[in-house]
Amino acid sequence: MAKLGKQSWTLNQKVYIQETGTSVGPKESKGPLGDSFDKSYDNLYCGEDNWEMAERKLLQDAIQITLEKAGLKQQHIDMFIAGDLLNQNVSANYTARDMDMSYLGMFGACSTSMETLAVASQLVDAGVADRILTAVCSHNATAERQFRFPTEYGNQKPATATSTATGAGCALVSREKSQIRIEGATIGKVVDFGATNAFDLGSAMVPAAYDTIKRHLSDFGRTPADYDLIVTGDLSSVGSPILKDMLRSDGINIDAVHKDCGNLLYNNDQGMLAGGSGTACSAIVTYSHLLDEMRKGTYKRILVTATGALMNPTLIRQKESIPAIAHSVVLVREEV
Repeated sequence: MAKLGKQSWTLNQKVYIQETGTSVGPKESKGPLGDSFDKSYDNLYCGEDNWEMAERKLLQDAIQITLEKAGLKQQHIDMFIAGDLLNQNVSANYTARDMDMSYLGMFGACSTSMETLAVASQLVDAGVADRILTAVCSHNATAERQFRFPTEYGNQKPATATSTATGAGCALVSREKSQIRIEGATIGKVVDFGATNAFDLGSAMVPAAYDTIKRHLSDFGRTPADYDLIVTGDLSSVGSPILKDMLRSDGINIDAVHKDCGNLLYNNDQGMLAGGSGTACSAIVTYSHLLDEMRKGTYKRILVTATGALMNPTLIRQKESIPAIAHSVVLVREEV
């Protein structure tokens, strides 16, 4: 690894995303990217007895699909790095207990997808592990129950609210050459601009996305024109325009290359309000649709900036503001 600036690094070795797997719920499968996902369910229970077990099932599916694509079994993997939105990372932890390998549980809220991918790539680059599975998951009903109100309550939401994605995404990171190389990463810092509305997390996460993208471009000595796509995780239709305005005020124009995973995931007529969010949101979009487009040659270099609101329902009720964080990973297409 070679350090760039204060918060970024590039990899000394060539490290790749060898394979990926995605599993999603009913809303996601009916969205514009539905055909990109490896597996989908037609209800939120996913054949399980409760929503928490359903979330775990989605994660297990994504892992198994990834291994099957790679022609590998669990014993061929050195380490499992994963996270989710539930208290104590229980979906990841309970999945890891059935996997006979080293495990790192990570939490960065909705930014966890790129946090885990960045750490996995660094460990493979350092020679600590040959193959690492990195995965995240979230579930609309489990997240609503923990962070807001149970779905049975029928609480009405404002148009600024986002909908937690039901799904899981997994990536196998190794030095085995594929079309998708991990070039480097920028690790964000916690940023808090005083947002207090838990039903407008897109706005709360904008400052973190702004700070990380600006720092990334500075550390790497690049401009938005060096990327075919700069995609954020969960800023939604509310936060995305604010991000572009903030960067434009610093002379950085990403208008031509910016998209948001939360906006890509659902159709406008699906009733998802401002768009998608959740730990799975950026993972299932990146590990399916975006990588498919890279393999086709649509994109040759993309910057994925996953954003997370580091909120706690107890602290929100105590009138605390909502801090946020964003982590970026650079993915490059290579000929095989």
